[in-house]
Amino acid sequence: LGCSEYMRNGDYVPNRLDAQKDATNWLVDVQINSHAESTVGISAGSNLLMSPTRDVAKILSSIHTSTFAPVTGDIPSAVQVASLALKHRQNKNGSQRIILFVGSPLDHLDDKLLQKAGKQLKKNNIAIDVVVLGQADTNTPKCQILVDAANGRLEDTGERTCHVVTVPTGTLPSDILASSPIVTGGGGGAFAAAAGSGGGQGSNFDDFGGMDPNMDPELAMALRVSMEEERARQERVSAAAAANAGDSAGADEANNETANDPPPMDAEEALLQQALAMSMNENEPTNIMEDAKPAAAAEDQMDVDDDAEMQIALQMSAQQQDEAGASGTAAATGSNEFQDPAFVQELLGSMPGVDPNDPQIQEALRKAAAEKRKGDEDQANQKDQE
Repeated sequence: LGCSEYMRNGDYVPNRLDAQKDATNWLVDVQINSHAESTVGISAGSNLLMSPTRDVAKILSSIHTSTFAPVTGDIPSAVQVASLALKHRQNKNGSQRIILFVGSPLDHLDDKLLQKAGKQLKKNNIAIDVVVLGQADTNTPKCQILVDAANGRLEDTGERTCHVVTVPTGTLPSDILASSPIVTGGGGGAFAAAAGSGGGQGSNFDDFGGMDPNMDPELAMALRVSMEEERARQERVSAAAAANAGDSAGADEANNETANDPPPMDAEEALLQQALAMSMNENEPTNIMEDAKPAAAAEDQMDVDDDAEMQIALQMSAQQQDEAGASGTAAATGSNEFQDPAFVQELLGSMPGVDPNDPQIQEALRKAAAEKRKGDEDQANQKDQE
């Protein structure tokens, strides 16, 4: 860590020292969760604050108890102290790495001292990453000399294992480091994998709001319950929004159907429709009469024909009655003549082979005369009774 008086500058929020502590907390969380045997140590300048350990509480305590020191940028001494702490770590498995925060000017440092410190790191197989906070124009080239001397290459991928990251003023160093090669590439190994999936505020502690539940179990459980309630609330809101969207779609369809229906007529429009219908009915009889004239003429012609036929029938009936009367008169005259005995005697005497004096003929004539008299008497009696 950098602990010079230059770390009081406020070009980072809230100042360089606090911004450095925030970034260090994040890096410690990432590194501890990257592997079950990972350890972290803290040094400030040439002072070793905490030897490599997995006790996160002790590590964070050492970070936040660091204070300002009058020493200004003695990078070779700080690198040597860190190298000795790594050499005497308890678990010597795994790779070694130093992350150096620089927040004070390095103008007074000789380039040869930086190259020598870098070569010593390479000899001991220690990688180094440098984070530059402020004075980027002068500090970045100096730090690049140290990194180039200590830099090595991975045999399989050929990527650089040591990096220099310059944090722009006004930004959070932790945000810059999250996407920097220090975390995401260049031989980070498990460190890079943990940063991408489980470190810091990664998925390992997502259920606890990014907090390590081992540090404060009660607070971690409260955060977990709160996050579960919030997720349940968001799910209910999403379901309600989807239901409202479906209802609004149905309402839009109903509104479209209603819009397609003809609007209801008011009283004035109804009266206007009736007036138009009446005017059309008034015009229709004239057309009907005009159309009926030919039909009436045809009917008159038919009536004339019927009258003519009736006259002809009456005339024929009168002729038939006259003929019937004439025949009746002739028959009556003939029947009266046959009832005269003298006429009958005369008629029978003129007929050849007939004897008028034959008894049978005479008997028939008498019967006929008797019947005639009887009939005349019956008619006379009826007239008297009337």
